[in-house]
Amino acid sequence: MNEGVSLRRHDHVAEIVLDRAEALNALSTAMARRLATVCAEVAGDPRVRAVVLSAAGDRAFCVGADLKERAGMTDAELLGQREIFRAAFGAVLGLPQPAVAAVHGYALGGGCEFALSCDLIVADESAVFGLPEVSVGLVPGGGGTQSAVRRLGPGRAADLVLTGRRLGIDEAVRYGLVDRQVPAGSVREEALTVAALMAGNSPVAVRAAKRAMRNGADVPMAAALDIEDAAWRTAAFSADRKEGIAAFNEKRTPDWPGR
Repeated sequence: MNEGVSLRRHDHVAEIVLDRAEALNALSTAMARRLATVCAEVAGDPRVRAVVLSAAGDRAFCVGADLKERAGMTDAELLGQREIFRAAFGAVLGLPQPAVAAVHGYALGGGCEFALSCDLIVADESAVFGLPEVSVGLVPGGGGTQSAVRRLGPGRAADLVLTGRRLGIDEAVRYGLVDRQVPAGSVREEALTVAALMAGNSPVAVRAAKRAMRNGADVPMAAALDIEDAAWRTAAFSADRKEGIAAFNEKRTPDWPGR
C-alpha cells in the first residue's frame, strides 16, 4: 500500500507522486510519514540525480492538510501530527538532488509549500496557487512564510500569506512563483524533461551547486563566496571533473562516476 505517495523511476530521475487523487491529494498523517520515508530513500540513492514531485488525478497537485482528519484531533494529537508534517516538508526541502515540482490544478496550503520547497516550479495553465492558512486560523507551517519571502520578496510574500488569496497561472508567473508555464496536460512531461537535463550533468557538480545556492542565499556576500568556493573545490577535485574534461576532449557523452 502506497499510503498516498508513489515512487516511479525513470533512469536517473526519481518521480515522487502525491497519489491520493480521491482526496485532491490532501496531506494526511500517513501520507506525510510515507513522503518522508520515500524522500529519505531517494536522497540516499546514488543512482538518482534529479527528482520530480508530481501528483495524481487531474484536479489538484495538493490542497494542503487533510482538514477532515484534523477535525477530530485533540491538541496533543495535533502536536504529534505537527512533527510528522515538519519531517515531510523538511525531507522535500532537504533533497540533495535538484527537485522539480510539476504542478497542475490546485496547489494550496501545504501543496503550495511543497512546490516552494523544490528548486524549480513547472506549472500548467490549470494551476492555482495559494497559502490560505490565515483564513482558517493557522499560519503556513510547511516553510511557506520563509520560502515565499525568499522566492517572491517580502511584499509579494505578504500579499500571498496575509490575504490568503489565490493566484492563477498568469499572476503566479508574474510574481515569480512559477518558473516555467506549459499548456494544460503537459506539465509532468515537461518536468521530467527538465529533470532529465539536470540528471545528464555531473551529479557531484549539480549537488554541490545546489548546496551553494541554498546555503549562500541568506548570508553576506563574502560568506556566500566562501560557500561557493567550497562547492567549486568539491567538484574540481572529483572523479566527475576528470571524466567531464576527458569526454569533452574526446567528443563523447560523459560516463559520470558520481564521486
